[in-house]
Amino acid sequence: MVKDSATKNILFYGIGGQGVLSAAEICALAAMNDGYHVKQSEVKGMSQRGGSVESYVRYGACVLSPLPMQGTVDILVCLYKSEYPRLKDELAAGGIDLMPYLEQAHHTIGESKMFLNAYMLGVVSSFLEIRESSWLKAIETTFSRDQEKNKEYFFKGRNAGRRDDL
Repeated sequence: MVKDSATKNILFYGIGGQGVLSAAEICALAAMNDGYHVKQSEVKGMSQRGGSVESYVRYGACVLSPLPMQGTVDILVCLYKSEYPRLKDELAAGGIDLMPYLEQAHHTIGESKMFLNAYMLGVVSSFLEIRESSWLKAIETTFSRDQEKNKEYFFKGRNAGRRDDL
């Protein structure tokens, strides 16, 4: 597999208690599992339950800084709608804004709010060249419980990300 050497920048953000940091960790592990050089940073505001949380994942052939330049995020992953206005300007021209998938995620997971990040990771994975097996290994490493349910929602998100009707 020939890897793209350009650095990819992904921003996960939401509020404390949603698994923003876990989602970013899984993304970083999946990229590492696939052989990429990875940097991850956590920018926690009031990260107790309900406070703003954001985490950047950068991967590529050689990543020098854990933080991208402002306005250079390739994929923007919002886990809480009210946080969207604060960070939408981080998206690069031509970047992928996953906000339209958030409503679909809530519809799909229903009352199973703890699986929101697994669903959105599936959506993210559909836009990246990281192998599916690397994502699954990262999920197994990170989630100590409910692995099968997390994988189920990951695949639902992955399939939703491949559709053009959102």
